[in-house]
Order: sequence, then C-alpha cells, then structure tokens
Amino acid sequence: MRKIFLLTAVTALLFTTAACFEDQDDNLTGNNNGNVAFTINDFIWNGLNAFYLYKDDVPNLANDRFATVEEKTAFTSSYPSPEAIFDDLIYQPGVIDRFSFLVDDYIALEQQFQGVTKNNGMEYGLVFYPGSEFEVFGYVRYVLPGTSAEAAGLTRGVIFNTVDGQQLNNDNFRTLLAPDSYTIGLATFDGDTVTPTGETVDLTKVEYTENPILIAETLNVSGQNIGYLMYNGFTSNFDEQLNDAFGQFAADGITDLVLDLRYNPGGSVLTAITLSSLITGQFTGEIFTTEEWNSDNQAFFEANDPERLINRFINETRNGSALNSLNLNQVYVLTTRRSASASELVINGLDPWINVVQIGGTTTGKFTASTTLYDSENFGRAGANPDHTYAMQPLILKSVNANGVTDYFDGLAPDTLLPEDYTNLGTLGDVNEPLLAEALFQITGAGFGAAPKTSGPELQEVSGRKEQLPHFDELIYDLPLPESTGNFQ
Repeated sequence: MRKIFLLTAVTALLFTTAACFEDQDDNLTGNNNGNVAFTINDFIWNGLNAFYLYKDDVPNLANDRFATVEEKTAFTSSYPSPEAIFDDLIYQPGVIDRFSFLVDDYIALEQQFQGVTKNNGMEYGLVFYPGSEFEVFGYVRYVLPGTSAEAAGLTRGVIFNTVDGQQLNNDNFRTLLAPDSYTIGLATFDGDTVTPTGETVDLTKVEYTENPILIAETLNVSGQNIGYLMYNGFTSNFDEQLNDAFGQFAADGITDLVLDLRYNPGGSVLTAITLSSLITGQFTGEIFTTEEWNSDNQAFFEANDPERLINRFINETRNGSALNSLNLNQVYVLTTRRSASASELVINGLDPWINVVQIGGTTTGKFTASTTLYDSENFGRAGANPDHTYAMQPLILKSVNANGVTDYFDGLAPDTLLPEDYTNLGTLGDVNEPLLAEALFQITGAGFGAAPKTSGPELQEVSGRKEQLPHFDELIYDLPLPESTGNFQ
C-alpha cells in the first residue's frame, strides 16, 4: 500500500532537510517563556515552510528568509494572532489559494472529516431572490434519515425564507442558522416570487454521523439495469459500505452507472481512488493521477522515490477487502457548482481511461489536496501541543491526470448543461427527477430528457449547510504524516 511509501520517503525527506533548522530552533518556546501565542505562530510558519504547495511564491516562507533564529523569532512574534500570520503567508487568498484554512479546534475538525457534525438533518442551499443581491431564500436539497428534519416532515424542494421570524439575507444567514435550535418559516417559489405560507417548522441539531451513501439502487429502465448512486461525501470510514453498494450493483448486473455528485464537496483522496477503481477495475496498476508538491518536496521525491508521486488504480479497500469493481467503460456523473475536490478528482482522473459524461453544472474548480498539520515535532496528531487546539489545513499538492490535465481553476464544465430548477427539483432517485431523467434518456433513448429551464431569471446560489463547514471543498490527503525530529529551515 502507498502508506509504506509515505512513511519511508517523507521521513527521509524531513530528516534530510531538518538538520540545519534543528540545531538553531530546539527551544524556541522556552526562549519566549512558553508564550502560547508565539508557539502557535511559530508552528504555522514551520508547517507552511515544510509543506505548503505555494511556498515558492511566498518570499516570507523561503528557506533562507532568516539569517538567524532571532530574526525568525522577531518575525513570527510580530503578528498579533495565529490568524494574522496564517493569512499573511497564504498565496493570493481567495484567488489562487481559495482553500487553505486554520482552525482553533482540531477536535471538531476531525469529527467533521468523519462525517460527524451537529446536524438537524436539513441539507439546504441558499439562493438570492430574483433581482436581489441581498435577500436570500433556502431550499431543501435532501433530508437525512433519523433526524429532526425527517421527523418534521421536510422533503426535498421545500422552500423557506425566514429563521426565527427574521428574513434571511446575505449578512445574517450564517448567524441565524448557527444555533442548535431554530424555527424556519416556509414559503413557495414560482420562479419569480417568494411567497410566505405562514407555516413554520422547528428544528433541533444533535451530533450526527452522515452516511455519504444516501441512495444506492438499481433502476430498470426499458429493460436495462442501471445503477444510481447518490454519494454526498468522500468519507473514508464508509469505504466498506461503498464497496458493498458496488457489490450489489454487480449482483444486479447493471450495464451503466449514474453517479450523483451534485452536492458532494469532496474528502479523502484514497476514497476517490477507491471509487474510481470500483467504477472500472480493468486498469489496476495504471496511473490514475500524479502529484506535484512544492519545489523542495518535488525534487526530493523525484530524486529518491519517483513512484511516490504516482497514484494508481487499486483492487482493494484501505482495509484489504477485494473491490467489487464493475469494469465499466462509461459513467454518467451529475454535477453542480457544489461538486468539488474529490468529486472533481474522480471525473478528471477517469477521463483519460473511460467516457465520462457530465450532466448538470460546472464544478467548483479544486485540483489541490491538503492535510491537517498539528503543532508537534513532525506535524502529526501524536504529541500535539496540549496547550492549544490550533491546527491548519494547507494545500500541499496538486493532482494531475494521466493526460497532464490540472489547474482547472474555473471548474469542470458539463457535457450537458442542465441547472437545477428550484421550482421543480424532483425526488432524488426518481426516474423523473430532471438530472437523472436526462442521464437515463442518454443511456437508453427512452423517456424524455429534461429540457433546460428557459423561463425566469438565472439565480445565484449563495451558500449551503456544508459550505459553511471549515472543511467544505477539501481534497484530504489522508495518509499519515511521518515522525521527524525537526522542521524545515
């Protein structure tokens, strides 16, 4: 498994490059009387200097930026907060790097990466009113089973425009939707006007683990068995369930697969490779993607272990279970602007090998992967500084498919453009749901493809529940970091 390559190659890399820094920087915390704020600032510089993808573009992260430890101490101490130094060291935030982030509670972050959040079960999107760039209405994308939203009878397509009696707008939606309990005011939307109904629904959040496999079923359309997978997150601890779902597809003898990633913000790199290998199976050992790191790491790997930079199609899960691969030569993928990172990795990684038919909207545009760095000697979780819970999730590499395609900043455009219609969202998994209906029409030629919406204004989505989480849009490099005795200088 690739974990072996990481543990050996990166360990050697860190030991090799750490020496010049280790002698000077063994006791910086002690030199600053144990000041926690300084310690965090110093950890941020060290981690970004070691792993940040865009390190070469940030002069303050250069290996020779400081002539002495004292200069480095003065620099990191000059920032009033960890957030200030992190923001200053990120390369063109919001433009080139839209995805690196810092958190002050890595325990909550770890839970989110495993699909655990405070959740009332209403997965929603937020949309500007027609003709407005301020007022917002919400729509229910889907409802999670066993939650407050399900108990309240909410279903996909329900419209709401107030929370606790206040009209949603671009300034207040984060605050209004943050509490553990709130009341939404329902409305209708006809494509032009949002009309309150006077009905309200009370919702309460509890700690909830979301299974990313919302729907996995075989549809019989015109005598063909077609698999439909609504997959909402590349959550690594559900890989075995994903494999089981494909086992059922194989048992059902499906001839085609519709992969619904329209609300999937991403997640684990290894899970993305697993899903791609489940769809195919005939390419085991072939190049799925290659990695490009910052110049220091790239040069080391190219000289010492070039195989380390290659991600190949696999034939077993991370737990060693044989994959129930389908050996398909074509897949239909449903996307929106909320389809990000690992979702895009699957599309881009499969494209050189099979026919990937993309239906819906253009994706987010994230081709980079990140990892969690902690304040420890080797940036790993073990031995993390007990005095704080800061961690950062910087971009560390970008993915390139077997044809050399990367840098899709503007997202991956669909073959068939079909925006979701908030007046007719349909029922997920139903053969008449507009995006699924279009895929089934292209597969079988039967039924009717969903004509793109032609009336009313094109509306802009503002946000959604998952978009407000720290790890939204993450492509998570989830192999373990090695142990090391020092940092880069």
